[in-house]
Amino acid sequence: MACVATVYLVIGARLVQYGLAVPAPTGAIGSIASAASRPDIVDRNGSLLATDINMVSLYAEPRRIIDPDEVVERLVAVIPDLDWADTHRKLRSKSAFRWLKRQLTPRQQADILAQGIPGIGFRPEKRRFYPGGATASHILGHVDVDNRGLAGMERYIDRQGLADLRAAGMTNDVPLEPVRLSIDLRVQSIVHDVIEKAMVAYRAEAAGAVVLDVASGEVLAMASVPDYDPNEPARTSPDGSVDKEYEKGWFNRMSNATFEMGSTFKSFTLAMGLDAGKIRLDSVVDASRPISIGGFRIKDFHGRNRPLTVTEVFRYSSNIATVKIADMVGIDAHQEFLTRLGLLSRMETELPEVATPTQPRVWKKINSATISYGHGMATTPLQTAVAAAALLNGGKLVRPTFLAQRPDRVTAQANQVLRPETSADMRYLFNFNGINGSGRNAQVPGFHVGGKTGTADKVVNGKYATDLNFNAFLGGFPMHNPRYIVLSIIDAPRGDEAGRRLAAHTAAPMVKEIVSRAAPLLGVQPFFGTDEPWLLVDY
Repeated sequence: MACVATVYLVIGARLVQYGLAVPAPTGAIGSIASAASRPDIVDRNGSLLATDINMVSLYAEPRRIIDPDEVVERLVAVIPDLDWADTHRKLRSKSAFRWLKRQLTPRQQADILAQGIPGIGFRPEKRRFYPGGATASHILGHVDVDNRGLAGMERYIDRQGLADLRAAGMTNDVPLEPVRLSIDLRVQSIVHDVIEKAMVAYRAEAAGAVVLDVASGEVLAMASVPDYDPNEPARTSPDGSVDKEYEKGWFNRMSNATFEMGSTFKSFTLAMGLDAGKIRLDSVVDASRPISIGGFRIKDFHGRNRPLTVTEVFRYSSNIATVKIADMVGIDAHQEFLTRLGLLSRMETELPEVATPTQPRVWKKINSATISYGHGMATTPLQTAVAAAALLNGGKLVRPTFLAQRPDRVTAQANQVLRPETSADMRYLFNFNGINGSGRNAQVPGFHVGGKTGTADKVVNGKYATDLNFNAFLGGFPMHNPRYIVLSIIDAPRGDEAGRRLAAHTAAPMVKEIVSRAAPLLGVQPFFGTDEPWLLVDY
């Protein structure tokens, strides 16, 4: 018994000695939240959008550092951008653990190891890598230095339980199932390229576009510029301060910004009148004289000064006729219709960055009048595209999604918000305007692009600017069997080469280029001729 007690006393004494004399590095590191693995993110075809790469980070055990000055000099020789004063302060703190530099390169690790500095160590970590850079930055989002999602789908993934698994230590070096998005990387690259060029060519403040599947609600592509590189979400200026101009690229204008969408909203006003049975395609609305409401005078931009059929109202974009159609339906029914299409409430989707539309607190006659042609309320461009899909797909409102979906999801989550007959009439109007009206500049031979332009005065500091526009083109294709909505926006364009800055000359050509390049990749077969079964003979 004496021998056994002696052995235990010796072991206990040695444990106490080790605990007091040498701090346990593993215990100190273990107290720091570990950078956990994240699942890969891939597009609908399996192309890699985001993944983890193995890195190492440099740490110190200050209690074991003998000469902090010498250690700092050696480290700065390998890592020139290391903060000398901050590192010296950490090494003199006599604490158990301090980070010195996160995510070193393999060369830096090898050079530091070669110096054999006591009290300096490395810890394996994960770093998120986005092969496409800024191509899909506003959809993917980014992570912090500890691999925690801060924005976009990265943040959505954390909210689905990854953060809880990380806290429980269940995601370290564990292979996770990839997250498959609805995005088609090929189409996303085209959209990003088109809007980048458009912002430069039209000397605009910003630009954006989205491609949406009208049946499933899947977002095939969405981009907004200015943007940023998620591999480098925070960037410093040459003087070491935070680059505020670069940070402006974090703002996603397609889902997290609201705009007065201009004459694109006439699509919804005409659909409302048709669905309520107040008008038909051959109905005639008097647009011969301006309207005065509450001291405001409403007129047409390029007025025909005569009665117009509903088809002509859409083609010539008549404010006067659109206001009269809204008046036929009534204020309450107007508000209810836009609510039914999801244009007045916050959109539900996986992306965290979604803005809430703005509308008047109390709808009066003047509010209903101006909203009918796209002024007086603001919504997000993505929301506008989602509502427009219901105009073309048979009247079904489908929740937008950034995740690849199964075919059976469409039937389960679609809500019938319009009569199928109304949707058929809207397809006719979109197609007619794409051939004969303002949509001609978006037309692509063989792909039957239809749509509606929208040129709104830009709101600056609560007032309408007379020399700045917010332009949009709301398009669909192929109109003989609509499959996709394409919406482009261009904010404050200074004009094309001829100085024209209306939507027909800025936003519409953007859609034309997107469709011409993306349609073949999406498997849309070009269609020439009519629906009649005529035999085409090659002479």
